[in-house]
Amino acid sequence: MKIKETGKDLILDVYVRPRSKEFKIVVEADEIVVHCREDPVGGRANRELVKELSRLLGKRLELVSGVSSRQKRLLVRDALKSEVESALRDV
Repeated sequence: MKIKETGKDLILDVYVRPRSKEFKIVVEADEIVVHCREDPVGGRANRELVKELSRLLGKRLELVSGVSSRQKRLLVRDALKSEVESALRDV
């Protein structure tokens, strides 16, 4: 998984596939693929991504880069790498 530690925060690299039938997270080899239900119009897919991942991890998230791209970089506040990895594997 592409998770980088920056002090007490983490940077999470994800690939987003919008317009899916259901919201789901798939960890494929070294890549995190998130299937979002929303269209990528007006930031709706980005909002769904941040909301659902925040709920799953129980942490505050911010979209750092990739607003108009499918490759996104998220900042996870006050998180340990081990707990994020285990939460993503359990999905």
